[in-house]
Amino acid sequence: MPHPAITLRQAAESDLAAINEIYNHYVRHSTCTYQETPESLAGRRRWFRQHGGQHPVIVAEEDGQVAGWGSLSAYHARSAFRHTVENSIYIHPQQLGRGLGSQLLRELIVQARRLGHRALIAAIEADQPASLALHRKFHFEQVGQLKQVGLKFGRWLDLIYLELLLDPPPGSCAQGVATACRQLPGDKLPLPQNTRGPA
Repeated sequence: MPHPAITLRQAAESDLAAINEIYNHYVRHSTCTYQETPESLAGRRRWFRQHGGQHPVIVAEEDGQVAGWGSLSAYHARSAFRHTVENSIYIHPQQLGRGLGSQLLRELIVQARRLGHRALIAAIEADQPASLALHRKFHFEQVGQLKQVGLKFGRWLDLIYLELLLDPPPGSCAQGVATACRQLPGDKLPLPQNTRGPA
């Protein structure tokens, strides 16, 4: 039986319980996040209030249920980093292998470009081959590796940094020296704003 169509949209506060449930599965069972204690719903609400505007949160919805989500977060608090963001993507464990990660990452790149961000960063645990392959599919390049910076489930973990450079913001001093923007697999227009949630 075919799956219902997937809809990508901006997240709303009503999605936070589902977003948090998906995330906490990986807190408990995976090294893809270095968090060891499940996130509370109150903590997720605080996280959501720090997003919107330049740092959107999006969900992949199927038949009214959140099947996965992604976000762009500020990379660093220092003001000169304002055009650099870090992406996060988490898929419901029962929805893996359906290409939702590609759909979410493609949309995050589109939105990051539209919002004027220059650098998109992914910090991925070295033993997460699917996540590494997903980002390389979208032309992220490895720019560094930190060895044994995490300890989870009794194992030392390495962290790999990947980066994708986008068109610089209009009028910025870097615009004239930027490299050409690469065509993304299945590139498309940005999502419209969801009227149920913050931008």
